[in-house]
Amino acid sequence: MYHNPVLLHKSIEDLITNPDGTYVDVTFGGGGHSREILKKLSPKGRLFSFDQDLDALENKIDDERFTLINQNFRFLENSLLSFGVSAVDGVLADLGVSSHQFDVETRGFSTRSDAPLDMRMNVRQQLDAKKVVNKYEEEDLANLFYQYGELRDSRKIARQIVQQRLIKPIKSTQELKDIFHYIPPPKRNKYFAQIFQAIRIEVNQELEALKEMLQQSYRVLKPEGRLVVISYHSLEDRLVKRFLKNGMFEGEPERDIYGNFTKVFTLLQNKATVPDEKEIEENSRARSAKMRTGIKN
Repeated sequence: MYHNPVLLHKSIEDLITNPDGTYVDVTFGGGGHSREILKKLSPKGRLFSFDQDLDALENKIDDERFTLINQNFRFLENSLLSFGVSAVDGVLADLGVSSHQFDVETRGFSTRSDAPLDMRMNVRQQLDAKKVVNKYEEEDLANLFYQYGELRDSRKIARQIVQQRLIKPIKSTQELKDIFHYIPPPKRNKYFAQIFQAIRIEVNQELEALKEMLQQSYRVLKPEGRLVVISYHSLEDRLVKRFLKNGMFEGEPERDIYGNFTKVFTLLQNKATVPDEKEIEENSRARSAKMRTGIKN
């Protein structure tokens, strides 16, 4: 089941400025945001949506204004060009794993059930969680747990995984969790979530894909076009915040003789928009959501 989309009405309100325009939803999922966008568009408007997950194709919308592209959003620019589109009025991204992907136990995203170590958003790709856990060098595992899971004991985690896989391969999510049985119950859920997040980000190259999508969004947006991004953890939000601020992910942009740098976006709101208590109560996935909107200068 695909759950209610997060910050639905606010995100569409930020996104659409021209009902006759062309828009992109780079994270189609259950189609909740896309359906709302189509409601706001005129008969002249167009919507292109992206999703690399084959399951999402089952939610395709029957509307002549709508095109669903079965691709990772890192291929945004070239995919749009293949449809003769070089400039759009707005891009919407609702990042992270969909509720559907978490709920399908066999996909291995959830810490709540036992499943094969998979975690692929695109089931056609070769790299999966089992390969990461069983084949990566100890140092590489430690680095990804530190960078993507923000776990301070990343070296210990990597060492324990390597010791366990020497005895026998780690094939399921439960076998992975069993390695860390000593973690006290109050801390266990968060700890497992961070470990799973790190592996999932590596499997799907999520941060690299996000960077590419953001850069391409800037290139395809018309002047005054809007980029709306909803993120769910600090790694994503940090990249989005920096990119909207100065068009870069790290370092500082070059400044002119007056100390000013060229702003690529103007922020619609200075602070991130977050869901209210009512939405969080109705949809637990909204709890960690942050939305940022930039207007292309």
